[in-house]
Amino acid sequence: MSDTLLTIRDLKIEGRQGDRWQPIIKGVNLELKRGEVLGLIGESGAGKSTLGLAAMGYTRDGTRISGGSVLFDGLDLLSLSERRRRRLRGKRIAYVAQSAAANFNPAHRLIDQTVEAPAAIHRMMGRSAAEQEAIELYAALRLPNPDEIGFRYPHQVSGGQLQRAMTAMAMACKPDLIIFDEPTTALDVTTQIEVLSAIRTAVQEIGTAAIYITHDLAVVAQMADRIKILLRGDEVEEQETRAMLAAPKEEYSRSLWAVRSFTSEERPAPEAATPVLRVRDVTAEYVPGTPVLQDVSFDIHAGRTVAVVGESGSGKSTTARVITGLLPQVRGTVELDGQALPPRLPDRSKDQLRQVQMIYQSADTALNPKQTIREIIGRPARFYLGLTGRALEAKVRELLEAIELDPDTFIDRLPGALSGGQKQRIGIARALAAEPKFIICDEVTSALDQLVAEGILRLLKRLQDERDLAYMFITHDLATVKAIADHVVVMQQGRVVEQAPKSEMFTPPHHPYTELLLSSVPEMDPDWLDRTIRARRKG
Repeated sequence: MSDTLLTIRDLKIEGRQGDRWQPIIKGVNLELKRGEVLGLIGESGAGKSTLGLAAMGYTRDGTRISGGSVLFDGLDLLSLSERRRRRLRGKRIAYVAQSAAANFNPAHRLIDQTVEAPAAIHRMMGRSAAEQEAIELYAALRLPNPDEIGFRYPHQVSGGQLQRAMTAMAMACKPDLIIFDEPTTALDVTTQIEVLSAIRTAVQEIGTAAIYITHDLAVVAQMADRIKILLRGDEVEEQETRAMLAAPKEEYSRSLWAVRSFTSEERPAPEAATPVLRVRDVTAEYVPGTPVLQDVSFDIHAGRTVAVVGESGSGKSTTARVITGLLPQVRGTVELDGQALPPRLPDRSKDQLRQVQMIYQSADTALNPKQTIREIIGRPARFYLGLTGRALEAKVRELLEAIELDPDTFIDRLPGALSGGQKQRIGIARALAAEPKFIICDEVTSALDQLVAEGILRLLKRLQDERDLAYMFITHDLATVKAIADHVVVMQQGRVVEQAPKSEMFTPPHHPYTELLLSSVPEMDPDWLDRTIRARRKG
């Protein structure tokens, strides 16, 4: 048996743009040995996910393989029938997608979807055995209540929990190859450590090879034996991980390794001014009698950014749902410019709705796949501002330029023709189209590589300065907090455990939970994960 599991030679992939086919992957080569992990990195639109899917012999709608070969364990995936390829997928080749929410069926329980491949599709084991293995995987991936969580529906768990459930689903058949496409993007830093450790242990124990796609360089340093860098469909370079970290050869590679340079100056809150948004003693419930938020309070002033941080399930996004009226609070108030907002969204005026906008965490599920970018951005501008005709067209084009997407290229595209980072930028433009005073940014840079994320943060800062916008920035990326926040609110289990100006928050001593968050940020050191896990297990 050959040590080489996957060989890709001179692969070319094209995407349809109008009546023409444009190159996406431009002759890439890749080799992967059994049990080896290859890190695939590059900025948004580099072709990482497209290449990862091609390793399964799969291309998305609107794309095609125009040249090259993909050999998996001696099988030419491109010449196999679709039926034979499907028999390999799930059983011998698995895929963990970037957006778990878009890849789970909302009508079925998690455990039913986890056991489907081993028990029903590939008939590797009986239902009860598959369920027991699923529960063991849930435990290994640090899901809470592993015996019970599988019997929930996708909407009943947090985004981070859903991403871990998807990882369990991919591992259920113990495949030879797993393509991990940003599997920890939705996870907070404390959970990410355990999941990265669990993924790495599972890969080693099963002997699975993996392609690990990410834009987080510190994460890939923990996971990969080798790193390959892509740029706009071309190979830049490939090296063993430690060698790449120590001495990247190409200028573009060195630019990826550069420390994020953007940091905004902290602005103190004006003492007498009325905050744009005030959350006071808010308690909220999904199930009557079981609070998910308890006595949450904070202020956000014009021109300032409050970052809300905490692990998955801490209440960050639930707080946003209360502010937007999607989840009426049972106690407390939410005020806009000193006036209490009606708890229920349908009871709010059109202007109140306009003033509070949100950029959602998962662009895949937030954008209507059947509407063009023109329609998606234009709809709030037409509804809230009354723009039509040429004025509406000009507004949409202006917003596309503001988010650094060429209007002529993107205005008539559908979301399916965009990368994950491009979709997220469309979400930003849609929120700006209403010309609000206050924007909730829910993990808006989580799907973006470092270079693009920095550009988005600079854009948001410029827009804030120009329009005096107030931001609530929900994030688990503490580098983003350092870059953009004025004030930091730390949440745990539905409560605010600490809040302070940014300068105080990052200066010891810290609340124990804040200390845990700060110590969980990955470092560009391949030994960091092992060292951190050992220290915590000793403690």
